Amino acid sequence: MADRNDTAAETKKPANNRGIVIACLVFASTMGGMAYAAVPLYELFCQVTGYGGTTQRAEQYSDTILDRTVKVRFDSNVNGLPWTFRPKQREVEVRIGETIQVEYIATNNSERTTSGQATYNVTPQTAGAFFNKVECFCFTEMSLEPGESIDMPVVFFVDPAIVDQRETQNIETITLSYTFFPHATEAAPVAAAPVGDEKNSDSL
Repeated sequence: MADRNDTAAETKKPANNRGIVIACLVFASTMGGMAYAAVPLYELFCQVTGYGGTTQRAEQYSDTILDRTVKVRFDSNVNGLPWTFRPKQREVEVRIGETIQVEYIATNNSERTTSGQATYNVTPQTAGAFFNKVECFCFTEMSLEPGESIDMPVVFFVDPAIVDQRETQNIETITLSYTFFPHATEAAPVAAAPVGDEKNSDSL
C-alpha cells in the first residue's frame, strides 16, 4: 500500500513542477508587457491629468474669457545641445481664458546641423491641467543649420476652470519652462565641439 502511495506522489511531482514553470512564465511575460507599456501609459496619464506640471494640448481656443488675470513667466534651458535658447519676453500678464502668442528664439552655435526636442512643464504643478497649448514648437523636432537662429511661437490660454478648484483658484503666477535635449535619432560625432557653453540656462 505504501509503495502504491509513493508511486502516486512521484507521478504528481512532475505535473506540479510544470504548473509552477508555466505560472512563472506567465508572470514574467505579464511583467515584461507592463514594463514596456509603463512609459507611454505614464505620459498619457500626465497629459490627461496634468500630473507633474504637464500642460494640456488644445485643439481650439477658449470661448470664455474672465476679467481676472494671471501672470505667466517663461523659463528656458538647454541640455546637451550647442544652442542658445531664450524667451523673447520674460513674462506676460493675461486674462484667464484669453488666447495669446509668445515667442522663444533658438540659435545653433556649432558648425554642424543639430536637432533637438523640447520637454516642458509648468509650476505650480497643479496648474498643469489648466494650461492649454494650441500651438507649440515642442510638439515636433527642431533642426537648425550651423549658425541659424529661429523664432519659435507658443500659443496658449489658461482654462477658466482654474478658478473653480480649491487647489488652483488662488494661483497668481504660472511659470512655463522648456528644456531642449538632442533628438533621440541624432548621434553627435565624438570630435564635434560646440561653440560656447554646452548647457545654456535662461532661468528667471
